[in-house]
Amino acid sequence: MEGNREKRRGIFLTLAGGMCWGISGCFGQFLFQEKGATANWLVSIRLLTAGILLLIIGYIHQGKKLNEVFHKGADAKKLLGFSVFGMLFCQYTYFVTVQYSNAGTATVLQALAPTVILAFVCICNLKLPRGFELAAVISAVLGVFLLSTHGNIHNMMLTKQALFSGLASAVGAASYNLLAADLLRGYGVYVVVGFGMFFGGLVLCAIVRPWEHMIPMDGETILALFGVIVIGTAIAFSLYLKGVSIVGAFMGSLLGTIEPVTAIVVSALFLGSKFQWIDLLGFVLILGTVLLLSLRTPHEEV
Repeated sequence: MEGNREKRRGIFLTLAGGMCWGISGCFGQFLFQEKGATANWLVSIRLLTAGILLLIIGYIHQGKKLNEVFHKGADAKKLLGFSVFGMLFCQYTYFVTVQYSNAGTATVLQALAPTVILAFVCICNLKLPRGFELAAVISAVLGVFLLSTHGNIHNMMLTKQALFSGLASAVGAASYNLLAADLLRGYGVYVVVGFGMFFGGLVLCAIVRPWEHMIPMDGETILALFGVIVIGTAIAFSLYLKGVSIVGAFMGSLLGTIEPVTAIVVSALFLGSKFQWIDLLGFVLILGTVLLLSLRTPHEEV
């Protein structure tokens, strides 16, 4: 009984963390639609502020061990590379997609990341995908085709900017996972994600200078920023990682599909995003790739 209760708790925490990530994208959509924010402004503010917040939490948990990553030059270089080519690239392309479409579509397109990782690993190992892996690739491609054209190659439903940045965000999410893997095993999520966001935010702030393009800071703006920065980082990571520590990474990857589902529902109900049945079919086909690729055992390589 105690074991079942703990497993249910882990499932609840994992789902709650995924839902927080999905909701944070919708808060970003609100800032774009209602407050005139841009991806340049929001991502620079989010990364820098959220990075500081996660580092504070990390210091509470780990103390001075938080800085151990800088004691090894090779790992410090890996962290800086991840900050720009993993964290910054992933976050920026995602919110650009939200800006040019909606949170639901952006989150689903980013869910193509496992397919990108599959392709990368197959190319590096010079081997073809197995049957269910090939089915996942076909499902992903068909899903993107339906989502972007509604089945008519002469009719683009998504703007070119949204489609390009959405596919780029999948590549970004894949590079995020590939670049962070060794660092996460060695130093933990608060060090890697915290410093990754912080350094990525510093780089983007230096480029876009968000303080020169401030939006009106009323109550709605502050609440939405709280959703993007606090709910979408500190709360989401804490809940999700605690849940995964109980149910395991395999179950966590399945439960994580709640993120795009949450983004779709919230953006439709509260932000006026319109989805047709063929959009939903495209979403199902893309999210089906996660389920197909999860057929691998937790310890099995692609």
